[in-house]
Amino acid sequence: MKGDRVEIVVDAGDTTRTYEVVASRAGRRVETAVRRGVVEVSEVTRSGSVVRTARFMATRVLALVEQPVPREDSSEQTGRPVRETPET
Repeated sequence: MKGDRVEIVVDAGDTTRTYEVVASRAGRRVETAVRRGVVEVSEVTRSGSVVRTARFMATRVLALVEQPVPREDSSEQTGRPVRETPET
C-alpha cells in the first residue's frame, strides 16, 4: 500500500548505513525475502511485477524494520454499525 516502507541498516565496515525502500504509488507494496544468505526487499505492483529491488548480504544486515501505513479497522470499513444485544 502506498506509504509502506522498509528500513535496512547495514554494517559498512567502520560505520553503518541506512537504506529505505518505499511503496511510492497507490496499489504498490513492499515485500521482503531472505534467500540463500541474501536479504531482498522489493517494491511490487498489484499484479505482482517487481518495480525495484534492493539486495544485501544477510551477514551484513543489522536491522530490518518494516513500517506499514496505519490501516482502518475492518468494522469501520463496512459502513454498518456494530449491533448490540437488545435489552428486554
